[in-house]
Order: sequence, then C-alpha cells, then structure tokens
Amino acid sequence: MAVRLRLKRFGRRHRSFFRVSAMDVRSPRDGRVIEELGWYDPQAKEPQSQLSLNRERIEHWLKAGAQPSETVADLLRRQGIV
Repeated sequence: MAVRLRLKRFGRRHRSFFRVSAMDVRSPRDGRVIEELGWYDPQAKEPQSQLSLNRERIEHWLKAGAQPSETVADLLRRQGIV
C-alpha cells in the first residue's frame, strides 16, 4: 500500500482548516485516513497557532516510505522536519 502525507480539508466556505493526514494514495481528499498527524490553519493570525504537527509520527511515516504532497512538504520544511 502506497501512503501519502497530505491535507484533508475541514472548515466552512472561505474559512479553510486542514488536517495533516497519512492516507492511501487511492483515497479521495476527504476520504479514509490511516492516521491524523497534525493540523494547519492558513488564516490564523498568530504564526505559532497556524500549524501543529506530531513530529515523531511524521518521521515514522517518512522512514516507512510515505511521500508528502507538495504542500505538506513545504509545511514540513518550515518546521525543519524535512
């Protein structure tokens, strides 16, 4: 099974909120999740309240061969994980 780290959209119209999730590549964007790894709120006013990640579990999935999406890879770079 190929696993990808990607964003799952929540929130309402014009007020997006995302969860960072480990998902099967064949699952739809808002489909079944293997594991929730954190959240991302792009519209938060404070930079420290914009992103929360479970570093230990993300490193576990990356070592197991999971590939991050482009957006998640950028978020991981910002946090110094990749």
